[in-house]
Amino acid sequence: MPRLRRFTRERRQVGLRRAEPVSTQFGLDRGRPVDRFYIERFLAANRDLIRGRVLEVQERTYTDWFGTAVEHSDVLHAAPGNPEATLVGDLTTGAGIPPGAYDCIILTQTLPFIWDVRAAVRGTRTALKPGGTLLATVPGISQISREDMRDWGDWWRFTSASAQRLFEEEYGAPHVDVEPHGNVVAACALLYGLAQHELEGDELEGRQDDYEVIITIKAPRAP
Repeated sequence: MPRLRRFTRERRQVGLRRAEPVSTQFGLDRGRPVDRFYIERFLAANRDLIRGRVLEVQERTYTDWFGTAVEHSDVLHAAPGNPEATLVGDLTTGAGIPPGAYDCIILTQTLPFIWDVRAAVRGTRTALKPGGTLLATVPGISQISREDMRDWGDWWRFTSASAQRLFEEEYGAPHVDVEPHGNVVAACALLYGLAQHELEGDELEGRQDDYEVIITIKAPRAP
């Protein structure tokens, strides 16, 4: 019971009159961020596609967590200095990235920090083998990522409609599956910096289409 009382007090502190977030780190300093619930649920649901030769950006965490029958894992970074990177390259130009090489590309929360986002989407298709699949996520409702703003620029937020059009232009309408995730409670919790464990299950699971916290995209390259 004491744990429940502490939890209730914490929740009561977050209201529309509160001027400051409880965390400016997306809730990372409190637990798992709210938006990661939707990202990781999406990858878990598509884990059978994370196989063969897989490319992930910045680190291979999700390849390790959700991969099935992964034969080779590459980690892409846009600049030297990342010890986890196996490739230094640029999705917008294709420099440093082997074309037609990957069975799966995991691209979570990356496109907001690339100015030429259309070229980056084109770059994902170029890097996939025919029949390979892109598993991507983009933010809808989110705070600015101050660290990424400093390092790369924080340029974009998306809607399911803009994501659909963006990926259809490159992959073709029959090959793009876009889905929004979230609701008003989850959106507010993310903006205030609460963590997943501070919400009830139905507050995470519930979906309200006007409050798109995360948009997921599954796009296979046509054979």
